[in-house]
Formats: sequence, structure tokens, C-alpha cells
Amino acid sequence: MSDLAERKAAARKVAFARRAAAHAARAAGAAGHLSSVLAGHRGVPLAGYAAMRTEIDPLPALAEAAAHGPVGLPVIEGVGRPLRFRAWSPGCTMVPGAFGAAIPETGDWITPEILIVPLVAFSRAGGRLGYGGGFYDRTLEALRAARPTLAIGFAYAAQEAEDLPLEPTDQPLDLIVTEAGVIEPRA
Repeated sequence: MSDLAERKAAARKVAFARRAAAHAARAAGAAGHLSSVLAGHRGVPLAGYAAMRTEIDPLPALAEAAAHGPVGLPVIEGVGRPLRFRAWSPGCTMVPGAFGAAIPETGDWITPEILIVPLVAFSRAGGRLGYGGGFYDRTLEALRAARPTLAIGFAYAAQEAEDLPLEPTDQPLDLIVTEAGVIEPRA
């Protein structure tokens, strides 16, 4: 294992513990902050995720956004491939997808211009530490190659890390939304 891979693994371990503690405290207000951000982009195709384990839950904000435009959830089609996004609406039938994430059973495919991204840790500079599969990095790279795509990290404030081990393929976040408010990354 390379030094960077070891540093990422250690950072993930610490970040998972911080996220679990924040999740146990059930920080309030985060979905409201996310809804406020999304309100400025009504009708723009967006994608979020169905929370699993101790991830912060974006579904209340996604439900509100779905009243104004297309919303999708990620579908993993294979290791090493970017995500695809199936149309989602409140109350649609969900089934287990890869890695246990819930996905819509049926629906059209959408191409989001806004992507709400789950994470393990984030930095104020817009860095993101994910689970290590590279799905969101590959996806953001492909989306951004086709058109401007806004990447919004959604996390508990406790998931902030001062320094993250990043590599050139790690895609930056444009905004981070937490229960404490909205963070615009600084260099």
C-alpha cells in the first residue's frame, strides 16, 4: 500500500468515527440549509443520494426539489465506472442497489447539473474524502467535461478535517452544506 493510500485509510477511520458521533447526536437544520441552497436552482436537474449507515440524509431537501424539477439517485453499474442517475420522486419504489444503497426500481435516466455528494470528510478548501471507490470522482469528471456541474458536499460539521490526503483525480466540491450552514471553499 502506498503512503498516500495509507494516509487516506487512516483519515477515513478517524472521519468515520467523527461522522458516527455527529449522526448519533442527530444534528438538526442540515436539510433546511440544503433546501435553501437548492431553492436558488429550481428546475435544474439534480441528483442526491439515499443515506446509508451514518450519512446525513438529503431526502427531505430532495423531496422539496422534486416538486420543481428532475431529481435522480445514483446507480452503480460496475466497479471503475461512473455513476448513472435514475429519476426519483417521493414515494417511488426503492430496491437495494450495489453496496446496499437504495435506488429507484424503475425510471428514466437523468443527467444532473447539480450533484449532492456524500462524503466521509471534507476540508474548507473543497477537498472531499469518500469511501475510496472513486465513483463520485469519475462521475464528476465526466459530468464536468460535458457542462458546468455544481458539486455540493453534504455532511455534518464534525466531518470537517483541516488537511486531507488528496490526489490529482479527486474532484473538488463547489459548496459544502452542514447543519451549521453553507461553506464556500477557500483556496
